[in-house]
Amino acid sequence: MPMIECLSSHRFVFARRTVALAIAACALALGASAQQAASASANSAPLLASIATGPMDLATLAGVGYGSSSSSDDAAQPGDPANLFDSTVVGLQPPPRRRYGRPRYNDSSHNSDGSSKWTGEVGVGLTLPIGDTYRYYNTSWALGGGFGRQWSKKFAVLFQFDYDHFGINQKTLDSQAALYNGATSVSPITGCGPGQGESGCSLPVDGNTHVWSFTLNPKYTFMDGDKYGAYVVGGLGYYHKVTDFTTPETGLECSPYYGCFQVTQNAVYDHYTSNAPGVNAGFGLTYKFSRFADERFFIEARYVVVLNSQRYGYEYANNANGYITTGTNPDPNNAFPQNSNRTTYIPIKVGIRF
Repeated sequence: MPMIECLSSHRFVFARRTVALAIAACALALGASAQQAASASANSAPLLASIATGPMDLATLAGVGYGSSSSSDDAAQPGDPANLFDSTVVGLQPPPRRRYGRPRYNDSSHNSDGSSKWTGEVGVGLTLPIGDTYRYYNTSWALGGGFGRQWSKKFAVLFQFDYDHFGINQKTLDSQAALYNGATSVSPITGCGPGQGESGCSLPVDGNTHVWSFTLNPKYTFMDGDKYGAYVVGGLGYYHKVTDFTTPETGLECSPYYGCFQVTQNAVYDHYTSNAPGVNAGFGLTYKFSRFADERFFIEARYVVVLNSQRYGYEYANNANGYITTGTNPDPNNAFPQNSNRTTYIPIKVGIRF
């Protein structure tokens, strides 16, 4: 019996020590989590209090929110399907993630698809005369620019100014020189007689032509990638065509420091103009400098037709008179009726669109 009582006493001591160790381990665990509990949100205090003191009230839990930088519209309201808790929810859940659709732009500078409402361009290049225009003119330079309304990423309308310059080929210049020097009925100048042709003319002639225009041009972009794009363009407007023939002129130029001395320069001898409506149509390619840039490099070519009204006059011919008439009732002062011929050419321009 004493031995049994001794064993029972030892078992009781062992059990008591085991319980003490378990209590100590729990105390250490609670101490380690105290730091985390102290950093919890203040909004969680009502929830912890309700858990510690008694049964949880769903209405109380529904009022527990989470701190957020979003607007008050994102917060869950009682009775709203987006509430953190309702009758079917058992536990605490995070707030629903707000979903964002396609971006919308409502300011005065952008369309709803993100494109700018305004667009412009500047460019330079060359002009290629074609058709009947090629008989008289040479390829030369061109420049232009435009500004307008962009209704979307694909469609825009630009008001454009263009200046297209042409040279006059040597055959035409020789014919004009022969006409001016040899014809008695058109701008008579002594120097060579009728029918002597270019070889007998003493008046050297040079010249140039240009067309400036104001046009309205719809533009449709059918390909718009991150780097490359393509578009078609067309338009109509007002075209003003000018041809000047010049001849060297010697005069005096005076300076208060160097006195007077002779200079030779080209002076306009004959001048022609023609105003007419015109149309154009073309195709262009673009290159975007970066994915998010609005500026683009472009290259385009257009076909231009100026609907000039024909005026009749005199043209050079190697005959007894040195000229021929064009049409009926020719103007005796019109020595270059070609200026009023229908004008066709292709301007090719490169530049920047913004």
